[in-house]
Amino acid sequence: MIDQVTIDKIMDAAQIQDVVSDYVTLRKRGVNLVGLCPFHNEKTPSFTVSPAKGIFKCFGCGKGGNSVNFIMEHEQVNYYEALKLLAKKYHIEVEERELTDEEKAIRNDRESMFLVNDYAQKYFSNMLHNHIDGKAIAKSYLQERGFREDIIQKFQLGYCLDEQNTFTQSAISKGFNKTYLIKTGLTSEYESGQMFDRFRGRLIFPVHSISGKVVAFGGRTLKNAEKTAKYVNSPESEIYHKSNELYGIYFAKQAIVREDRCFLVEGYTDVMSMHQNGIENVVSSSGTSLTPGQIRMIHRFTENVTIIYDGDTAGIAASLRGIDLFLEEGLNIQVLLLPAGEDPDSFSKKQNSVDFIAYVKQNSVDFIRFKTNLLIDEAGKDPIKRAKLIIDIVKSIAIIPNAIIRAEYVKECSNLLHVEEAMLYHEINKLIRAEAKKKNEKTVETVPASKLQLQAIEADVSSDYTQEEKNILKTLIRFGTKKMKKPDDNEKRESPDDKGGSEELIVAGDFIFHEINLNQLTFETPAHQQMLEEYEEHYQDENFDAEKYFLHHPNPDIVRLTTDLVTEKYTLSKIHNKVMQSSESEEHKLCDLAMRVIYEYKSKLLTDLIKEKLISLKAAAEAKNHELEDAIMLELGEYENIKKDLAKRLGERVIFKI
Repeated sequence: MIDQVTIDKIMDAAQIQDVVSDYVTLRKRGVNLVGLCPFHNEKTPSFTVSPAKGIFKCFGCGKGGNSVNFIMEHEQVNYYEALKLLAKKYHIEVEERELTDEEKAIRNDRESMFLVNDYAQKYFSNMLHNHIDGKAIAKSYLQERGFREDIIQKFQLGYCLDEQNTFTQSAISKGFNKTYLIKTGLTSEYESGQMFDRFRGRLIFPVHSISGKVVAFGGRTLKNAEKTAKYVNSPESEIYHKSNELYGIYFAKQAIVREDRCFLVEGYTDVMSMHQNGIENVVSSSGTSLTPGQIRMIHRFTENVTIIYDGDTAGIAASLRGIDLFLEEGLNIQVLLLPAGEDPDSFSKKQNSVDFIAYVKQNSVDFIRFKTNLLIDEAGKDPIKRAKLIIDIVKSIAIIPNAIIRAEYVKECSNLLHVEEAMLYHEINKLIRAEAKKKNEKTVETVPASKLQLQAIEADVSSDYTQEEKNILKTLIRFGTKKMKKPDDNEKRESPDDKGGSEELIVAGDFIFHEINLNQLTFETPAHQQMLEEYEEHYQDENFDAEKYFLHHPNPDIVRLTTDLVTEKYTLSKIHNKVMQSSESEEHKLCDLAMRVIYEYKSKLLTDLIKEKLISLKAAAEAKNHELEDAIMLELGEYENIKKDLAKRLGERVIFKI
């Protein structure tokens, strides 16, 4: 962990315009700076940097935050890694807390393994480019495959000499401990104690972590010997967990964010060929079954994935179950089947990037349709196989978290499989209930169209309070510590021209928190609730600056949210403009604003409570429970009276219309 003093030094030194200008060409526009957004394609600048506030904001893609957030987004690193990168830029020594002996040992092991891998990568690359065997065997092979020198250099390819332990002896002579050579899998040892190079005689593909460190290697044999494995890979280690790594992710991450799509292929050379063709948003599972860790890594950068299969369909059906994990994670999956005899490596070399992307758009289909068509061909007219097919498809649909998307797939599959929607719904809901029972969760089932009206009513009960919560937070950040006229519902409002009499003033934050705590209200959005709680904790401090506090918050989500609140024109902006431009005193204006945001929030909550009671009333009437009906009617009456009171306050106390 980095101590707070060091974090403060980094934040003070990292001027937003200096940090961003390393990546984006900025030009002055008024008090701000503008440029083309590095996170999405645009021709007209919508990316704004505010040196005064120390933040950036793109009004095209919505990304925003402080210097640390910019580095996190651009380099795709976590909060502390971003701080370290900024510290390095500004020559600030990072002081971290004292580690335990166990933590030190683990860190030393990891650092030593990374150093060994770094040396190995440089050694193998040197052999490829400068050793006579490397140039004659490996380099000529790559050139025959059509790979340019810049691509070979970019992916740091190498060659391990076809000798017993030349690499190992070289590493030991440079002072590297054989323990770490063995731990990384670069070296193996016989029982006799004799060591040998794992990758001898192979073309080397370094595997990079998301931050660019070499965590493992893949080695391809260049011999035709039948008993020799085509590929040999590094074993699992403290720095390499195969299930959490994707080949090419380090080189693809920025392009994935920019294009908002990830292409998933099978092999190393598939990735390299597509990069050579100008398509960089591509990664490989390296021939292994997809894992949740790999899928979550992709999900960090995009929700859209296109899986590209070779033209030879053999083996595709076996991999479909693993791809279901994408659906479970909530990703949008498209599948592209290349022409017969083609793979991404060969096919991309025959197309320019524009034609390749056009082909992808024209020929890729959603995963459920692809799976259905593929399995229909296998099932033919066999009723048993068709039944298994339906069950298989239903299982895939059932794991999709979004109920609306599930419903769309039900319609599509009903048409493709010639099965009634009701039957598909029945099977899907059985699976959802069974899975929920395992997890002891409340089920949210997919419902057929005949129940859509009731579903719509019930969906309305759980409204989205995001806007109302943001309006309250924005009011607090801008005016929470200022004085306002104390609302007095029993006293007729004075006209703006009435100079007589004195008014009791209160702090705006006091009024808002009194209203929130009076009904024990909590915000639905966790980040909003965290901001609310921290604001309440600090706003009475004499030197509290809410905007600065939250823009320098250690939680990146809080920083992004605050950036939105101080830059974007939410509903509050319309409210604020109309109130603050009136002829009333500042105290009256702020009173109107604070009442508006808090009462609109309460009014929406109350509307949902009434809808809930109406649904309960309908259920009681159907059950002919007249006693319960009467009780609910009484509650509804009370809620309606409260709602009328709120409407009256909004109508009388706030004299403008939105």
